[in-house]
Amino acid sequence: MSKIQGAIVVNTERCKGCNLCVAACKFGVIRLAAKKVNVHGYPYVETINAEACVGCAACGIVCPDGCITVYRKKL
Repeated sequence: MSKIQGAIVVNTERCKGCNLCVAACKFGVIRLAAKKVNVHGYPYVETINAEACVGCAACGIVCPDGCITVYRKKL
């Protein structure tokens, strides 16, 4: 059985900082950016522990604005 590595890409310009994805991530991969805002004035999420991502897509599923794209690759 091969291991799966995940990666996420956040569209920071669309993110409203609702924090639903942070709560949904069981692996602590993302967090709300401290003191950073997008052009609309919202804080956005950022990746902090990318190597822990397994590509489960929980963050992308709960995002109400579709700001998160999840990628998976076999190692």
